[in-house]
Amino acid sequence: MVENSQVERRLLVCQNRTCRKQGSAKILAAFQAFDTPNIAVEKSGCLGQCGNGPMVLVLPEEIWYSHVHIDKVSAVVEKHLLGGVPVKKMLYS
Repeated sequence: MVENSQVERRLLVCQNRTCRKQGSAKILAAFQAFDTPNIAVEKSGCLGQCGNGPMVLVLPEEIWYSHVHIDKVSAVVEKHLLGGVPVKKMLYS
């Protein structure tokens, strides 16, 4: 768990009904397991994109990832959160 004073980014993982049916609880747990420095991984209510879930929103950049699957979590962490480059194939558009 990252203290608020150290948080540089927030990663919100939708936990509303439609995203939960698509495995968002496992997605949330996978992001939390990485324990990425200065990034708070949080569950979120509906992000308003139910047909595109599971949805993940990275703040403050407001970068949206759609149809996030468990096998893609490491790519988001390594390339975007640690490397600074969003994973283009997964971006919501």
